[in-house]
Amino acid sequence: MASLLAKAGSLETRYENIHKDLIDACRVGDRNAQFKIYKLYYKAMFNTSLRIVNDTAEAEDIMQESFLDAFQRLESYTGEGSFGSWLKRIVVNNSLDALRRFKDTVSFEEGVVDLPDENEDNQEAEIRFQAGEVMKAIRELPEEYRVIISLFLLEGYDHEEISGILNISNQLSRTRYSRARQKLLAILKENNYRKSFIYN
Repeated sequence: MASLLAKAGSLETRYENIHKDLIDACRVGDRNAQFKIYKLYYKAMFNTSLRIVNDTAEAEDIMQESFLDAFQRLESYTGEGSFGSWLKRIVVNNSLDALRRFKDTVSFEEGVVDLPDENEDNQEAEIRFQAGEVMKAIRELPEEYRVIISLFLLEGYDHEEISGILNISNQLSRTRYSRARQKLLAILKENNYRKSFIYN
């Protein structure tokens, strides 16, 4: 067991060193290294943006713009966290900026009134849905809900990080996520009801 752990540790170190070499080459403008980094991350970054802006062409533009931003700002990447997390933060910020520019109905400010959470002591957590159903339902959410549920549920940010990204309080982040989750479950249940009605 110890030898397996040692081997896994050495593979992880080797991967990190290869990754670091690519990033260092990008710092000095190596186009080949930039293309390799792009190939490693472009699908994940496109999907991150798409989940926020809900528009394929816009997400593609944001993804491309985010890589350009990242390559121009590599000196600000310290290497303390993963490069993917650092890059994803750029994509998220650019996606939110795009929403604010083109979708003036979206609001993340403290002034937005949310109803208090209802009692969560129910069986909603036990409900299971196919991934495709969940992704389809997320696309049907209002934008402020889609953004926050994407950041928390799909991108893995916690509420402290989300509150910083959206410039809202931690409590508002939690409240809006809870409301978004309830709305998502309602859409999933409605979609399943329609499906069973059609096929029965």
